[in-house]
Amino acid sequence: MKKQLLEQILIKKKHKEEFALITNILTGESFIFEKNKNIEKNFEKYSDEINNYFNNKQNGIIENTDIFIDTYLRPIKVIIVGAVHITQYLLDYAKDLNFEIFIIDPRGYFASEKRFPNMNIINKWPIEAFEEIKTDSSSALIALTHDPKIDDPALKQALKNKFFYIGALGSKTTHLNRCKRLKEAGFKEEEINSIHGPIGIKLGGKSAPEIALSIIAQLVSETYKS
Repeated sequence: MKKQLLEQILIKKKHKEEFALITNILTGESFIFEKNKNIEKNFEKYSDEINNYFNNKQNGIIENTDIFIDTYLRPIKVIIVGAVHITQYLLDYAKDLNFEIFIIDPRGYFASEKRFPNMNIINKWPIEAFEEIKTDSSSALIALTHDPKIDDPALKQALKNKFFYIGALGSKTTHLNRCKRLKEAGFKEEEINSIHGPIGIKLGGKSAPEIALSIIAQLVSETYKS
């Protein structure tokens, strides 16, 4: 690999950009592929396959070719609202996954450096906190406080920005009341139905680590949903 290409890769990884390294393993020729940008001439005939691998977040060799695709994905921003006990287990499960996690909780005695060392903690109300985080449709929200004053503003922000995953903790009754408030706030039924509530896949567990596992499993499933 040429030094210049390696330097470009390091810069893109540092800036958390999404790209793929395309290599002809027979000749050693490589180039950096980015979505909506031109493909180098010697690889043009594989453009459909390259795009499919990239869009499906896959690595591998294109069938019946010597073209290897190594995809580098931007860490997914996961915003957890509520520095509760479940959050600690979520972080344990997520530490080796491709997530960039932010914890929002205006209650400083919950969201502290002592309880969550080396984490992105924002001790502000969600409306203020979201001003500090650049989000888009590739972001995810996990609302855990059970407090409408904290959870609802975060859910509204996530719905407005069309987060790919939105989940909220609470019983069926809690979620029905939540949906009613969101409807009164002007959100459409289709938008409200996109919220996973009660959050998590049905594993049957009741403890904090079991609930956290069900949440992280659902988040991973939605991340790679085709």
